[in-house]
Amino acid sequence: MKDLSLLLLMCAALSNTLPIHPEKDSKEEDVKLVQDYLNKFYAVEPDPNQLGWKINAESTAEKLQKMQQFFGLKVTGKPDTETLEIMKKPRCGVPDVGLYGVTLPGWKKTKLTYRIVNHTPDMSKEDVDKAIQKAFKLWSTVTPLIFTRIHEGIADIMIAFGTKAHGRCPRYFDGPLGILAHAFPPGNGFGGDVHFDDDEDWTTGFNLFLVAAHEFGHALGLSHSNDQRALMFPNYAYISPSEFPLSPDDISGIQSIYGE
Repeated sequence: MKDLSLLLLMCAALSNTLPIHPEKDSKEEDVKLVQDYLNKFYAVEPDPNQLGWKINAESTAEKLQKMQQFFGLKVTGKPDTETLEIMKKPRCGVPDVGLYGVTLPGWKKTKLTYRIVNHTPDMSKEDVDKAIQKAFKLWSTVTPLIFTRIHEGIADIMIAFGTKAHGRCPRYFDGPLGILAHAFPPGNGFGGDVHFDDDEDWTTGFNLFLVAAHEFGHALGLSHSNDQRALMFPNYAYISPSEFPLSPDDISGIQSIYGE
């Protein structure tokens, strides 16, 4: 009787360690991934205040087709393996369609101010400041734009690090990986502001200079590019700091707004 009880206990313990429906769990995770991704980046209509976006009435298949077309995938309207892999890559939090899918008019001036509101603990303040300055220099090199840093008051481009729901910002971060940063197009209020997710690793994980340069493109009026060589491509890709990360597509886009 004692041996039988022991055997039953062992069976119960073993059964608790085994996944019951691993395939079902995986499929449910994929469904949630697809829904979240499409709602964030492919389900938008212009918001009159330019502070966010509202969900449109397109079907999931239609949104998937838009996404697949944007990334140069086979347009099936179904979440195939290649589509899911793209969705899992770290990226910018700005949508690929709607208000953010077109190049905006930009600032009505060429002299812009920026302010670094706070710093990430991952890096020294000096290194953060240098990365931000270097990122702005990318855009000023190919345009008439001049960027001046201020240390108090309201700047045209306010730069901050935050996590999850941060300040009064209408957009949220999602923890490590996923969305790395987001920016608002030129304008009043949040217009031009750039926020970085402080749940990311900004030392060995992601290069702040590259992410900042991408987000500043949005803050200046650029939308995402579907050219994988472009800095304005939505997914993060490491480029050696010794290389000039702006592609011909980036340069023609910014010069179409501000001139050479």
